[in-house]
Amino acid sequence: MKNEKEILKWLNGELSNQEIEDLKQSEGSDTLEKIAHYSSLLETPKVDAQKALDQFKARDKSKNEIKVRTLHFKTIYSIAAAIVVLLTGAYFLFYNTTTAFETQIAQIKTFHLPDDSEVLLNAASKITFKEKEWKNKRDLTLDGEAYFQVKKGQTFSVNTADGVVQVLGTHFNVKQRKNYFEVSCFEGLVSVTHNNETVKLPPGKTFRLINNKIEDVPDFNAQNPSWMQKESSFDRIPLDQVIAELERQYDIKIKTEGVDTSKLFTGSFTHTDQKIALEAITIPLKLSYKLQGKTVIFYNYGVQ
Repeated sequence: MKNEKEILKWLNGELSNQEIEDLKQSEGSDTLEKIAHYSSLLETPKVDAQKALDQFKARDKSKNEIKVRTLHFKTIYSIAAAIVVLLTGAYFLFYNTTTAFETQIAQIKTFHLPDDSEVLLNAASKITFKEKEWKNKRDLTLDGEAYFQVKKGQTFSVNTADGVVQVLGTHFNVKQRKNYFEVSCFEGLVSVTHNNETVKLPPGKTFRLINNKIEDVPDFNAQNPSWMQKESSFDRIPLDQVIAELERQYDIKIKTEGVDTSKLFTGSFTHTDQKIALEAITIPLKLSYKLQGKTVIFYNYGVQ
């Protein structure tokens, strides 16, 4: 095939008749004929210059026109409602979160509050509070039993289902269980409010409520509650409350057969040996017990 210049001249009609004949005799002449045929069919698009100018001016003008959209009242209301929902959600997510500490059966947990006050949480208990608000309001809720060593500062409040305990800085124990509420002061001064009546407890004093009835409790001289030494102590406490505490300290279920669970018990049981703990309760009350898996049955002597 000839060089590219000759081919271009041929397509442009610049070759002589002799040069065309020579080109046809070269290799690839069939391909060149096809190229020439199809290229002749190509047509340069015609442009209407005036029409194009008018369209350009119209487009440029439309860009300068400002579009105004009318917002209806319903649209504004929807936007405002969405903003309120977002702000409310953000508040509860970042500023109103609740912190919780919880223990399971036979578990004791120690932790510190934001002001470095220390809390020792007894088995099957829970404490909740608003950490973001703690600096301005030392306020928490207790379900169960806990011992507090409170740093001095503004009022420290413990809210329970049976009453509110308030101090400025002291050591005290709060126990709130079903049909049972007890507050004992070990250091400082504790204020207990129940049914709109307030009682102040100095060290060695206890406020106790059983079945919503205030009980007389003798003074004590202990440095801290017995459960901190892995032992539960009772002073004239109904048996059903003692049984409930046994179930919290051991992974067992206790049933009674023909036993008066309202009888009072004075004594203690260990948290480290189930057999010794069961005997410490049943023997003084002249009861027997038997095991059925994780179930313990209390019954009277000689009945079975």
